[in-house]
Amino acid sequence: MGLLAFCFLGLAVGSFLSLCVDRLPEGRSIISPPSHCEACGRRLGAVDLIPVLSYIWLRGRCRYCGAAIPARSLAIELGTGFAFVLLWIRYDDAWQLSLATVYVALLLVILFIDLEYHRIPNRLVYPGAALAILAVPFAPHHHPVAMLAGGLVGFGLLFVIAFAYPGGMGMGDVKLAGFIGLAVGFPEVLLTLFLAFVAGGAVAATLLVRHLKGRRDPVAFGPFLAVAGVVSLLYGQILLDWIARL
Repeated sequence: MGLLAFCFLGLAVGSFLSLCVDRLPEGRSIISPPSHCEACGRRLGAVDLIPVLSYIWLRGRCRYCGAAIPARSLAIELGTGFAFVLLWIRYDDAWQLSLATVYVALLLVILFIDLEYHRIPNRLVYPGAALAILAVPFAPHHHPVAMLAGGLVGFGLLFVIAFAYPGGMGMGDVKLAGFIGLAVGFPEVLLTLFLAFVAGGAVAATLLVRHLKGRRDPVAFGPFLAVAGVVSLLYGQILLDWIARL
């Protein structure tokens, strides 16, 4: 029952995260006005806000004007619900679960904003990094120095790349790597960067081969960092132990 309840919580949080993705890039408040149709401005009722089910029931359209609702909204709700299930299974300690849940929620918003707008808002990264620093003394399986080292390594390595190749890496990615490093610690931050570069390189090569992107066309790196960060939060130590055994 706890798992099911946490899954439903994830779906509800995903609905809110979708609102954040809509409003934060434009500098709008995520509190006011209440949820409404972006096309007709009509305030949404409780039935319209039921995660997943309302989208399916309304066939992805506004109940009042028929405007299409972005499929991204459904993807965020389902993705957040699935992530919450994995978090519940992974963490037994309530403090670790709560902290990892906040980190994952932030990373999911950053993922979809960067994917859609090619932008990583400081108003998400800075609070996340501040929370991670405050939580450093309470990290259960890492020494505080290892947690701080994770942030320094994540920020430092990508800063060097951004400095050497200004067009290939943005400062948003650099700051995001610093936040993730503080959240996962060292050496998990190295695993995060490795996974992000491998996945990003594979996707970029595929887009290039299929002529969906040109050599000079940008490919957002933030989403790969965010996904790799979530993987490290969930299974970083497990993957590192597996690599060590190999």
